[in-house]
Amino acid sequence: MNKRKQATKYIVSDFLSAFMSWLLFNIFRYTEIAFYLGFSSLKGYLLNVKVLEGQLVIPFFWIILYYFSGYYNKPFGKSRLSEFFTTLITVVIGVTLLFFILILNDLPHSFRTYYELYFALVALQFILTYSFRLKITLKGLKKIKNREWTQNVLLIGAGNKAADMAKELYRLGYTIAGFIPEDRETPVDVDPGLVAGTLADLPAIIPSGQIDELVVIPESSESEKMVAILYSLYHYSLPIKLLADKSNLFSKVKIRTIHGVPLIDVTDNNFSPFEKNIKFFLDKVLSVLILICFSPLFLYIAWRVKRDSPGPVFFKQERIGYMGKPFIMYKFRTMYEGSENRGPLLSYQNDSRVTPFGRIMRKYRLDEWAQFWNVLKGDMSIVGPRPERRYFIEQIVKKAPYYYLLHNVRPGITSWGMVKYGYAGDVDKMIERLEYDMLYYENMSLALDMTILLYTAKTVLTGKGI
Repeated sequence: MNKRKQATKYIVSDFLSAFMSWLLFNIFRYTEIAFYLGFSSLKGYLLNVKVLEGQLVIPFFWIILYYFSGYYNKPFGKSRLSEFFTTLITVVIGVTLLFFILILNDLPHSFRTYYELYFALVALQFILTYSFRLKITLKGLKKIKNREWTQNVLLIGAGNKAADMAKELYRLGYTIAGFIPEDRETPVDVDPGLVAGTLADLPAIIPSGQIDELVVIPESSESEKMVAILYSLYHYSLPIKLLADKSNLFSKVKIRTIHGVPLIDVTDNNFSPFEKNIKFFLDKVLSVLILICFSPLFLYIAWRVKRDSPGPVFFKQERIGYMGKPFIMYKFRTMYEGSENRGPLLSYQNDSRVTPFGRIMRKYRLDEWAQFWNVLKGDMSIVGPRPERRYFIEQIVKKAPYYYLLHNVRPGITSWGMVKYGYAGDVDKMIERLEYDMLYYENMSLALDMTILLYTAKTVLTGKGI
């Protein structure tokens, strides 16, 4: 199942449907408007420079709108009913925008023509777009039904519930890679030949690359046991789905059933596809603008860092980011060279390792601005939980295993934890700050991101970064 290939099919079909609908709409415009504006033939109207420009540009407008709507985020497993309403809503929004930007400039011989133009474009755009999309979706569903497309699922659990769920997943086109008993006490009610091993064997089973998803189906309803199993799986960076019932609905998890099967996707964050795409786009645009517009300031900071103490301008350090993947994070260096030769250490108030200019940078958070390069690369976001080093993560999860949930979100330059708590000098304080980041995780939205940015701006301008 090639996600990129399937998404490309939808993009191409949307482009062609937008091109055809706009062409048919222009033919309709000719009969309703252009004929009365002096165009003597349909060919002359369609070959008009402005009409040709629109014919080329409008399809790209629709592709951009569909991208931001989140339609291409998950090209597999689309529901025909939800696809109908998603397409209709997006088309109505797009046509309304086009109407006020372009079509309202037309001067019809009757005011009633405006309504005819609007609904004609809605009908053309929707019918062609949905027809093409439906054809691709039905073809995909057929391949899933025929098991030409399948995903390998490892079930954590081997009782009656797991056996029943395996049948449902198989019906939906999944391949059951095996079962892992939840513990030694719970009876195994599946074919012993399908038991892939124990929980202790997962580090050897999962890295083989043959597992696409993990589905947790515990026979027991004991919350503590289930939480321990669930949180032990996050660092494998695979989608994790959980059987939903009244005894295991976690407040930190957003419920999304999968094709009517009562499963919760616990590795998906609370941003809608629309918000995810808007946030990703704004991250890139703002990073480019800041890196260009503030380049004189960055040059000054680089000069001061070099003048203040010997060593490199930038401090580079490995952090753990989105889906548990390591990346190199950049900062303007605020400490003397070799400050961590004795091993990983957290910074603290009046830290003697910090240089004089480094103290100023930390006060106004200027050292963090180098991370806009990380945002541009895609390692980070402007707003998101702060990334930590693996050394400290291993200590945090011993006391707060739910920390792994934060790996479902790109880490940020600033965070709710940083603006409300600040720097943490030890692991216990990091866990205290974690509560703010978990609060962000539970309530993620673009509005909350804006609130955090305003708090960050206040911190920077008032010099309360330490």
